[in-house]
Amino acid sequence: MPLDHSLIGVEGPAHERTWTAEDTMLYALGVGSGLEELEFATEKGQRVLPTFAVLAAQSPGRRLGDFDPALLVHAEQGFELHRELPAAGGVRTVSKVTGIYDKGSGALVTTEARAVDLASGELVIASRGSVFIRGEGGFGGDRGPRDEWTVPDRAPDHKVTYPTRPDQALIYRLSGDRNPLHSDPEFAARAGFDRPILHGLCTYGVTGRALLHTLAGSDPSRFRAMSGRFSSPVFPGEPLTVSIWTDGDDVLFRTAKDDGTVVIDRGRATISRR
Repeated sequence: MPLDHSLIGVEGPAHERTWTAEDTMLYALGVGSGLEELEFATEKGQRVLPTFAVLAAQSPGRRLGDFDPALLVHAEQGFELHRELPAAGGVRTVSKVTGIYDKGSGALVTTEARAVDLASGELVIASRGSVFIRGEGGFGGDRGPRDEWTVPDRAPDHKVTYPTRPDQALIYRLSGDRNPLHSDPEFAARAGFDRPILHGLCTYGVTGRALLHTLAGSDPSRFRAMSGRFSSPVFPGEPLTVSIWTDGDDVLFRTAKDDGTVVIDRGRATISRR
């Protein structure tokens, strides 16, 4: 059946999620933290990587239509943090579909969510994202808004490279994303890949670590927001290089593989200088 356009603008039921200190440590390991980032990967003075906000604010999506899940890919992700996340905590999230756009070869489905503290009701995370579903376009709809992001006309202010492990996806999936695209070679082949690919949100988390340590002095309380577009797949084991341009608290970035292929494009972040 075609995608259900009646979902646009309709809030889904509230979803409560709690997490433990072990969950946030496991997430840190899943996006590559190790011996040099013990404040994120162990309980000694534990703090939480800001990109965990994306997982904390997730809620079960409603059925969009009848399509092969192997044809769905994560397209964009962004979040705003209204306060630093605790090592253990909980939120109540309400989400909705904000648009279904016709991209010709497929459909782009955009969503947004607001997550409030379980105890106080105060807003903690505002997130937005989109998925691209191949083969679901061509219905004559709006193509959607354009993003005017452009690469600055100067060399990056910072350029940092982080490794990923050959088994990175097997660690990251333990934080909740069990999509077999990232672990099952047969399923990955159905999607056109010769082996499982790394989760887009794992690449996103590695990029967030680079921004945190390069610009925020490793202090999560200074990390306000981050967004980017997933533009090419990454295979576990491939190094990732983040190019960063700064203008006060505002940041532009791109993440690329060793061969120059951009894997997160149109990146934006807000990081307080103090």
